[in-house]
Amino acid sequence: MGTKNLNYRIIIEKEKYEDGTSVYVAYCPTLGISDFGDTVESAKSNMHEAIQCHVEGLVKTGDDVPAPDPQDVFISQTQITVPKNIRLAF
Repeated sequence: MGTKNLNYRIIIEKEKYEDGTSVYVAYCPTLGISDFGDTVESAKSNMHEAIQCHVEGLVKTGDDVPAPDPQDVFISQTQITVPKNIRLAF
């Protein structure tokens, strides 16, 4: 039996806590799963393992595996300037 590679997009965000500590949270929108790590690389590695386990589970149960994400997708950010006294919703 042959193998093939599937690409799934991972979004990683830094989450800060009130006590000053932080963690990196990784999320795979296509599969609806997430994981975390103390560094970006550990979050990415943990997410890789979670995706592998999730897809293997889908295969074992005979469920459809979501189609992989296209490789020509770009995620970016932009910075804007606003008044200092603006209220942000949290």
